Amino acid sequence: LAGQNVLLVEDMTTDGGSKVAFIKALREADCTADHAFAFFYYDIFPNGLKTLADIGVTHHSLATWWDVLSVAKAAGTFDPAKLSEVETFMHDPVGWSKAHGGTAGASA
Repeated sequence: LAGQNVLLVEDMTTDGGSKVAFIKALREADCTADHAFAFFYYDIFPNGLKTLADIGVTHHSLATWWDVLSVAKAAGTFDPAKLSEVETFMHDPVGWSKAHGGTAGASA
């Protein structure tokens, strides 16, 4: 692959950490890797895209949890209280996890 321009494609992106590792490996193999694509991007960890941008990578995705929440709210078929709790989690996944007995191991 040396000298090739590579698009990293994966199923999902959470905090961007694994993408950084893959991009670094591709670059060490003398590839150009400036873009990553995930079908689904969590978009709930504040530093996710910054982590990638810091190494010169643009991230692309088809959908996020915010898209899913928007559709769920519009559908009106889900309990509004449960959707509210999901949204609370999405605004602060680490804090929500800590408050509910989780380990909160993902990036803040």
